[in-house]
Amino acid sequence: MGFKILRSDNSVYVLSNDTVNVVIPVFVDDCTLVSKDKAAIQKIKDELLKRFKLRDLGPINQLLGVQITRDRSKRTLSLSQRQYTLDILAKFNMADCRPVGTPLDPGAKLSTKMSPTTDAERASMKDIPYINAVGALMYLATATRPDIANTVSTLARFSSNPGMAHWNAVKHLMRYLQGTLDMKLTYSPNSEFLSVYSDADHAGNLDNGKSTSGYVLKIGSGAVSWSSKLQTMVGLSTTEAQYVAAVSCGMEAIWMRSLLSEIGYTQDGPTLIYMDNQSAIQVVKNPEHHGRMKHLDLRLFWLRDEIQKGVISVKYIPTDFMAADILTKPLSKVKVVEAYKQLGLQS
Repeated sequence: MGFKILRSDNSVYVLSNDTVNVVIPVFVDDCTLVSKDKAAIQKIKDELLKRFKLRDLGPINQLLGVQITRDRSKRTLSLSQRQYTLDILAKFNMADCRPVGTPLDPGAKLSTKMSPTTDAERASMKDIPYINAVGALMYLATATRPDIANTVSTLARFSSNPGMAHWNAVKHLMRYLQGTLDMKLTYSPNSEFLSVYSDADHAGNLDNGKSTSGYVLKIGSGAVSWSSKLQTMVGLSTTEAQYVAAVSCGMEAIWMRSLLSEIGYTQDGPTLIYMDNQSAIQVVKNPEHHGRMKHLDLRLFWLRDEIQKGVISVKYIPTDFMAADILTKPLSKVKVVEAYKQLGLQS
């Protein structure tokens, strides 16, 4: 039918010519047809019907458990998993729990020292569905709720031997979800088409001193890609942790540039990565600071090459405006509320 598979994502097909652009992302047997031309969509559906048994569900309003709503007058599109969240709360007997204002208590210092060490302690945890709960929350954290990504990532580290303190943290997260059931990830136009934020929390892991990398990519007002992940190496300084985080962020930014280009949204200039650490920015930009980072794996110097080629650029932004901050560590209630706005979440 003339479609091509994207090199940047083999589950996405695109049909492009001078007059029409049709994009079809595919997940197993679920297809979504995207185009500005309704007649083109109908033509593609007619062609597909000649080859497959199809169920045409009409304009999209739900996909893979995600509710999709549009307000064309305001030019917004919102993603929500309200029903999925309610199902989680009901499954783990938290449907009537009292809400709290943070995904993880800012004072919580979770570590493996809180894991069971005796047979009696292990027996007390035997019937607690810790792994099931964290697994259910993980889909929520990766699909529509970047605000809980760091908490879920932290809780997942203890899945092999969780303790009661870890389970209480899971219940705390569910109480947070109870108070944010109506939260939607909302996209609307703004001054920047693609904006990228990179951050790190130095030595935040109490068990091994490793840092947490966090990044978020936004299209318009809303987050489209985010990550909260423990670094594989121990950063010797905040600068080093921020630099390593920026490399991971840069890799995702390059992929996003490629994906957008293949569906017709080419960026002429470099992709700007916002960072809130001046020292790390200097190290990224200037080879004369090589002495600080010469012990790092050579692959980490890839980011400098991309900056010199003009594909990526970096810029300082104050921590108060750092959208990736909530992806690196627990925040206070006031900062969590501010993070909603930065990520595009609204109720």
